[in-house]
Amino acid sequence: MLRIKLISRTFLIVGFLSLGSQALLAQITKKESKYWVPLLDTELSQWEVWTGVPEASVKNLPPSYKKDENGVNKDPIGLGDPMGIFKVVKNKDGDLVLHISGEVYAGLTSLKTYSNYHITLLFKWGEKKYEPRLARKRDNGLLYHCYGEHGVFWNVWKSSLEYQIQEGDFGDLYTLAGTKANITIDDDGKWNSKSKKINKTIHTIRKEDAESPNGEWSRLDLYVLEDSAVHLTNGKVVMALTDAKTKNGEKLDSGQLQLQSESAECYMKDIHIRPISKFPKSIKKAAGL
Repeated sequence: MLRIKLISRTFLIVGFLSLGSQALLAQITKKESKYWVPLLDTELSQWEVWTGVPEASVKNLPPSYKKDENGVNKDPIGLGDPMGIFKVVKNKDGDLVLHISGEVYAGLTSLKTYSNYHITLLFKWGEKKYEPRLARKRDNGLLYHCYGEHGVFWNVWKSSLEYQIQEGDFGDLYTLAGTKANITIDDDGKWNSKSKKINKTIHTIRKEDAESPNGEWSRLDLYVLEDSAVHLTNGKVVMALTDAKTKNGEKLDSGQLQLQSESAECYMKDIHIRPISKFPKSIKKAAGL
């Protein structure tokens, strides 16, 4: 786990609330701290894949996959990525880029369990969409505090908290497979740090839309400290939560990470993580923590 008490400098994010997305992109490539750990390599050596139940429209199923007696896809493909849903490629600048096909619901799961950290990445949409979301918004997500067995949520993902990555909804929160947290909301159901009203549903709407236009990179930052978390999109605090709990009511303060494949082609790069011992002052203030 990434629990340390050595970090006191709060770099990279300070002042981001006034920076545009291009400035953010310039900053993210300057990994100034020896504590930053890159999570991408060509072999995805720090991850494993769990692949869910393929839609009937999927044609290139692995030879080992067995349909039920009626010829219906009922079971998840399981541990492994025989369809190549997650691939790391190099772009023209030599950057490592994670290409997510989106063809089947799946989760790229960190082998390590993390606590007290700041993870950052760049994200953009591709063009392809698949069933069951051909006529719906492009969708993805960064799942954190993941625990337990694979596939407990929709036969794909673990029990977790989700930084929602969906067109128009970057930074929303979903609590998956029974997890819970305290999130204060306004009368429209949007996160509001100054409110006393607590959301009782599994979905909480972000404060504002801050993502870049489709086809351009958006920066996502997630700060996690014990059972609290803060979501940032392009440098803006859009969500905060406290008192995260498992479905059994236990404190939820650590877990794996999962990157989703959810019927939409997309790309991620510059995925880095570093340990923290406290929230940066500017983040803490904006989040009302």
